[in-house]
Amino acid sequence: MTQIDHQVHSIGPEVTGSRIFRFIAFLYGIAAYLVFFVTVLYAIGFVMGVMVPKTIDTGSDTPTVEAVIINLLLMTLFALQHSVMARKQFKAWWTQFVPKAVERSTYVLFASLSLLLLFWQWRPLPSIIWNVENPDLAVTLVTLSFAGWVLVFTSTFMINHFELFGLNQVTDHLVGKEAAPPRFKTPLLYKFVRHPIYLGFIIAFWAAPVMTAGHLLFAAVTTLYIFVGIALEESDLVALFGDEYRQYKQRVSMLIPWRRSV
Repeated sequence: MTQIDHQVHSIGPEVTGSRIFRFIAFLYGIAAYLVFFVTVLYAIGFVMGVMVPKTIDTGSDTPTVEAVIINLLLMTLFALQHSVMARKQFKAWWTQFVPKAVERSTYVLFASLSLLLLFWQWRPLPSIIWNVENPDLAVTLVTLSFAGWVLVFTSTFMINHFELFGLNQVTDHLVGKEAAPPRFKTPLLYKFVRHPIYLGFIIAFWAAPVMTAGHLLFAAVTTLYIFVGIALEESDLVALFGDEYRQYKQRVSMLIPWRRSV
């Protein structure tokens, strides 16, 4: 161990255990959560094309090839940040420099910032892939997309919304409470599909009465990333919970509730 490493490990507990740090960490966690919340609200408007200054189909005109490259790079940046920072090996290294109490909040903040960058720099591809002219069917698709976002939010609360986005961790740290060990549970929708959050995203992205080339690119790449993310996440869950999660995988389907839960 180098002298620098020794200093990081030796002064870390003294600093992170102080009252002032606990309070600052709590404020930081609140700020990170608020940035996340605003980002998600903007994401809904961005994808659905409503109530935000820049949507998935608006922005500066860019040559098609250039637009595709820029958009793919933006989505790749988000995917790498979202996946790499969630891995156990990265966390073990990262928490040498970032206190564990704010590790999740920092992850949430970085994910939000990478999404905001995507919204800002996204290049529209306005060619129409499909356009649903039947007003009843169009309203049905918009409603379905909104229902997908509702599914995302409700699914996070079924497991522990505030732990998922870092608030539990900074609150526990503020009051000096030890974090509870992870416990495997399958509440409500999780008895029918293993990943209702991802299912909600897929519905929200694909249920569009007007599908442009840019929207199609976004939906297709994010759906592909969702399947990659599921594989990585389930590998971590198997490592954490062992046979309990393996049996869950055999009993409950990934996204479409076609297996009967027992």
